[in-house]
Formats: sequence, structure tokens, C-alpha cells
Amino acid sequence: MNTKDIADLGPDERRALFDRDAGIESIRSDVRDIIERVRDEGDVAVREFSREFDDVEVGNIDITDEAERAYEEIDADVREAIEDAADNIREFHEAQLPDDWRETFDGRELGRRFRPIERVGVYAPGGTAAYPSSALMGVIPAKVAGVEQVAVATPPGDPQNTITLAAIHAAGADRVYRVGGAQAIGAMAYGTEQIDRVQKVVGPGNRWVTAAKAEVQGEVAIDFLAGPSELLVLADDSADPRYVASDMIAQAEHDENASAVTVTDDAAFAEAVVEEIDQQTGERERKDVIRAALDNDASGVFVARSMSEGLLFAEEYAAEHLSIQVENDEELLNRIESAGSVFLGPYTPVAAGDYASGTNHVLPTTGLAKITGGLSVDTFVRSTTVQRLDEGALDSLSGTITTLAEAEGLEAHAESVRKRFE
Repeated sequence: MNTKDIADLGPDERRALFDRDAGIESIRSDVRDIIERVRDEGDVAVREFSREFDDVEVGNIDITDEAERAYEEIDADVREAIEDAADNIREFHEAQLPDDWRETFDGRELGRRFRPIERVGVYAPGGTAAYPSSALMGVIPAKVAGVEQVAVATPPGDPQNTITLAAIHAAGADRVYRVGGAQAIGAMAYGTEQIDRVQKVVGPGNRWVTAAKAEVQGEVAIDFLAGPSELLVLADDSADPRYVASDMIAQAEHDENASAVTVTDDAAFAEAVVEEIDQQTGERERKDVIRAALDNDASGVFVARSMSEGLLFAEEYAAEHLSIQVENDEELLNRIESAGSVFLGPYTPVAAGDYASGTNHVLPTTGLAKITGGLSVDTFVRSTTVQRLDEGALDSLSGTITTLAEAEGLEAHAESVRKRFE
């Protein structure tokens, strides 16, 4: 890996950095076929796809009881870590609960109230890439929001990943289904004999899961379409290159398509980061995956002419994870508008948010942080406005209402107001 100056980036290089996508278009047709079969054939199709894609013969699809047993069977230290993380995640999300409100404005009593969605489906990756932390991140905010039934789909394994099942149980899931991939999304969207239909599907997954969410959007609500995981580090010469390098390597560990970027205004610091990356990568178990991710066109160490140029880069990038390791981090934070989650200071690695600090790690990628935030209690509630007008308030508005109604050609709207003053 070599350093590059931001000012010298060509159009193709900028496109690779800023026009990231989820990579789902090439498989949309295949995913559509999978979902249609699940919709039409139910559990028969689910079992057939589990055999074809996961090489697992699935008997019972509903394994809620198995998740409860897994919680009791895992090592005590792992169970304690799950509970510690769950407590922190729950505490953070409880602080997000919105309050109903009603206020009076010159005789107009107006307000807003919040109610949870009734049935939600959470996808929790499993198999070779099992993420029990994602189960906590998906289920806990839904339960905090008051969702009545939270179902989790996790890919079948032989054997099933017990730590993922234990985390699903600890998070408070009401149903656990042994199904993964596009077929899991289709099953939760349309329902099968054993899988209840939900109203919203959330959670991270591979591009087959993402493509499936794109297909069922409209039949059910979704959180967002996520691509490969990504990190951008803003650093100056006060940062420790060892920490920055370790954060980039940790990000690259996810998969070969992950993106890890550092932007600094100090060329010597950039070189030090590259040296640390080369040294530390050789010590990691997934070094081949890490090297592939760091060598892809959406990763790199870049030198800005000033931190202001670095901020403009970060804002255009709109990273899923933004680490700010500079002397004046609060000042830079105040100038950042677009990021999924921000990590301030040298002792706040992204891994803290991935597992245990309490914030949610299900975050927008591919620049979607410009228009949406990550998973939260807000994801699982809907709002209703409430209003009551007294006679005087309606009278004071009557001219405005009738004039606008008639301007739109809706005479009956205007008459519904006049009738009250005849």
C-alpha cells in the first residue's frame, strides 16, 4: 500500500472511492426467482434452498427452544460478555424512546404520539460468518421500542452456531428461524407454514440478503440496503499510527470487499501508517482477506493539503464508521454532517461500537449516511399526529382553509368548514 495525495486523484480513482454500491444488480434476477419460490412454495422451498446453498438438511425451521438451550450451554465467560454488551446496548437505546406530546397553539391542540410496529424480522448472519453481536443490535432496539413479536432468521449450520443462538435469546427474540440468505428475507416478508409474516425486515447480510431486501421492499418495510463495511479515519500528527493502522486492519478483516481509508494532513504520518499496516497485517489470522481489502480501489491512505480538504473528503465519502483521531476532535465533529457512527479519540476503536459500548453497529454504507441514520428505536416506531380545534380556532382558520380548498378545486372541503358556521 502506498500513500496518495487527494489533489492528485483522477476521475476513476474518485469514482471508486465515492460511488460505492452494494453490488446487487448482477444477482437481482436470481434473487427474484428465490423469493418467488418461497412465496409460492413456503417451507418446501426454504428447506430446498438450505440444502442447495448451505448444504444442510433442515427439519424444524422454528428453533426458538434450541436458542434458549444454547444460552444455558455456552461458556460462562461468553454468556457474561453477551449480557454485558446487551445491557449497554439496551441502556443506550432506552434513552432514545420518544415521548408523546400535546400542546395548544391559539385554540389548536396539536400533538404527536408514537407506537411500535407490531411484527419485525431481524436477520442475523450465521454459518462461516457468524455475528452474535448483530443479533443483539437488531433485536434489542426493537424490544425497547415495544415491538410485540421480534423474529430472527439466522442461516442453518451443522451444527448451529450456539453463540449466535445464545445472543438471540439474550436479546429477547420471540421467534428464531433456521434459514438464511435471500430465502430468509422472502420467508419473513411473505410468511410460510412455520415462519410468521412480518411488517419490517432489518439487519445486515451479504449481497444476496441485500438484494432480497430490495426485492421485497414495498411488500414490507426495510431499514436500508447495505453494502460492504467501511471505515474512514481522519488523523493528524497527534494520532498514534499504530492505532490508526490497527483500526484499518480490523475493518479490512470483515471481507475482501470492505473499505478502509485514512485521510491525514501530514505526509510523514501517512507513511508511518502504511509501515504499521505492513507490519501488523502479517500478524493477523485473516491476513489474506485483510490484504485483499486494503488493496481494493476503495481503500487507501490519503494526504490532504489541509484538514479542511480532509473534511470535504470525509463529507463526500459519508462513511459508515468515521474515526476522528485529531487534537481538536470536537471542532472537527461539529463540521461533519454525514457519517453512520463517529468514534472520537485514540481510545475509541470501532470495535468498541461493534460489540459493547452500546451504540448500534447496523449502519448505512455506500454513502447512504447522507440521507439516513443507523438502526435505532426510531426504526421500530411510527408516529401519529393528533389535533383538536375549538370553534374559535376553526373560525380564525376558515378563510385560509376555504380559499386554498377552492383554489385546488375541492369545493366540498371548503363547504365542510362553512357548514359549521351556518
